[in-house]
Amino acid sequence: MTTIDKKVANETAASRRRFLTGAVAATAGASALVAAPYVARAQDTIVLKFQSTWPAKDIFNEYAQDYVNRVNEMAGGRLQVELLAAGTVVKAFELQQAVSDGILDGGHGVTAYWYGKHKGFSLFGTGPAFGFDANQLLGWVRYGGGQAFYDELVNDILGVNIVGFLTGPMPTQPLGWFNEPVESAEALNGLKFRTVGLSADLFAQMGAAVTVLPGGEIVPAMQTGTLDAAEFNNPSSDLLLGFTDVSKVYMLQSFHQPAECFEVMFNKDRYNALTPDLQAILKYSAEAASADMSWKQQDRYSADLANIRAAGVDVRTTPDSVLQAQLDAWDILIDTLSSDPFFAKVIDSQKAWTQRVGGFYREYQVSSAMAYDHFFGS
Repeated sequence: MTTIDKKVANETAASRRRFLTGAVAATAGASALVAAPYVARAQDTIVLKFQSTWPAKDIFNEYAQDYVNRVNEMAGGRLQVELLAAGTVVKAFELQQAVSDGILDGGHGVTAYWYGKHKGFSLFGTGPAFGFDANQLLGWVRYGGGQAFYDELVNDILGVNIVGFLTGPMPTQPLGWFNEPVESAEALNGLKFRTVGLSADLFAQMGAAVTVLPGGEIVPAMQTGTLDAAEFNNPSSDLLLGFTDVSKVYMLQSFHQPAECFEVMFNKDRYNALTPDLQAILKYSAEAASADMSWKQQDRYSADLANIRAAGVDVRTTPDSVLQAQLDAWDILIDTLSSDPFFAKVIDSQKAWTQRVGGFYREYQVSSAMAYDHFFGS
């Protein structure tokens, strides 16, 4: 090998060594870049304490867990929401204040539970029976101005330090559980009855002696005689909470709560401190859980109504005369409470939405009753 050949060979070898060294370094650097975010996520996981207003055994707490599961899965380790059942940190009716004060980071409930602060809260779940269902109520929230009204009430009128999302359409709620069948509106006179929100005003207008209690306290109150009758929400919750042990008459259909939904809330400062993508996960997980709930309840509620019948409960449909008496009572309440400007403008907005959207579906959507009766009987 000539001197020139040796020089070329040495330069080639040196070049190869530089290339390989650079490649190894680059690979190591790339590995570090890939690994670093995962390590950081594992070390810097943001944990949010999130309490529901529901007993652990209630299907509502399961719905809250469904929401939490979606958040945690999509957050990929950067954010973890921990669900606590009602009473773990605060009582159910104290949840909103606890979240606002930062005692809890978030929570899952219904707006009717804050009705004592402002009756307008009830319009986002236990409002008048205008003829819209809960999915149309959520349509109003998303596209009819409802979210802006909610934000105005929470942040501007009351100064509550929360961010909230309405989610989870609930079907029409039963009139409730009674010792005897309700065959007329007069049967409610003097009855010690549990309900919440504007429904409390409605039943009081109809002559009942109303007591407002959270879900987990209803059955014990019926066992002791503090209550004669009560409503909560749905066959699954009612069965799980033990209503079949204290009452044997279940009246279906009512206008006291025909369109309710859940509320997911977070402390506003805690929420605003999150990155925009994590904020989006909290928000849009509510929509995802809402859709899933609307499907899950089809399975669970229908099966549990059959289980309630199997437990020897007399399941009846509320008479039209009682339903009409409820609508007449709503007329009085709407007129009385609309002296509050905020209440009045929300009512006007909901009525306009229902007249248009509810009217569309009445005209456009074929009734399922004829087809159902054709194949299964009336």
